[in-house]
Amino acid sequence: MRTSRLSVSRRGVALIAAAACVLLAAESSARQTLPLEPPKDAGMGITPAFEGWYQNEDGTYTLLVGYFNRNAKETMDIPVGPNNRIEPGGPDMGQPTFFGVRRNWGVFTIKVPKDFGNKRYTWTIVSNGKTASIPVGLIKGYQVEPFKDAAMGNEPPRIKFEENGKPFVDPPVGIAATYTAIVGQPLTLTTWVTDVAGTDENTTPARPQAPPPGAAAGRGAEPAGGAQAGRGGRGFTPPPPIRLSWHKFRGPGDVTFAEVSPKVDIAGGGKATTTATFSAPGEYIIRAQANDRTGDGGGGFQCCWTNAHVKVTVTGSPTTK
Repeated sequence: MRTSRLSVSRRGVALIAAAACVLLAAESSARQTLPLEPPKDAGMGITPAFEGWYQNEDGTYTLLVGYFNRNAKETMDIPVGPNNRIEPGGPDMGQPTFFGVRRNWGVFTIKVPKDFGNKRYTWTIVSNGKTASIPVGLIKGYQVEPFKDAAMGNEPPRIKFEENGKPFVDPPVGIAATYTAIVGQPLTLTTWVTDVAGTDENTTPARPQAPPPGAAAGRGAEPAGGAQAGRGGRGFTPPPPIRLSWHKFRGPGDVTFAEVSPKVDIAGGGKATTTATFSAPGEYIIRAQANDRTGDGGGGFQCCWTNAHVKVTVTGSPTTK
């Protein structure tokens, strides 16, 4: 019996060892198949990204959504419709129709009622012959706190479009400002971007760019910019206390910003000025994004940054190239 037990024990150890080898081989194989090659300039698809949800004071909920354009240089215009749709209830639920390169965090929101429960929306994007979809809803594990980082006490920057005007903070809700412009003539965009004293401007370090839960569903995928955030050492340049950037969100023509990221004059009340020139008449939405030292997407923690949507009505004749 002792020999039999020893034999069984040895066989068990052998089986465990074999299983471990299989798992290690599978893990090694999986690692080898990860897309570690440099991103392509063009030809890749766009993946919707569900960033998370939070509850509003009135009991309703806000769903926070972004995207990951896997191209390093190719931007895309995809009108709302079969190739850019949110269902059910859409196809238009305020999503972008212009997609800049790489990772874009929390570029729009969807407000849902108190009793939304386990319902889901699905955002589908078809680009370069590739289809990608993602469910959006009150998904367990995706609750976020964009208004304040509980661990560090940090709060998002504020954006104002008039020096003494209303400050806009956190994810985009509605239209923050409206302008009119003429095709081919620069429109001056002046903002005042500030941070809450003591929460970040000189005290908060750059936070590591760690992906939040749900990275496999599109969240946390290679945030654009700030890849070295939180890393010290030779050659490291810390991010500025406040960074403002402008982006096209919707519109029938091209939008050219004189400076995509104009300098924020912190000593001058956070004033930052650039211009936008539009190539065709129509209705546009452009997006102003303010980041503090935590970088794009708050390093994947959804705090502390602000997006605001600006509407521009452009008149005149389209410019020719």
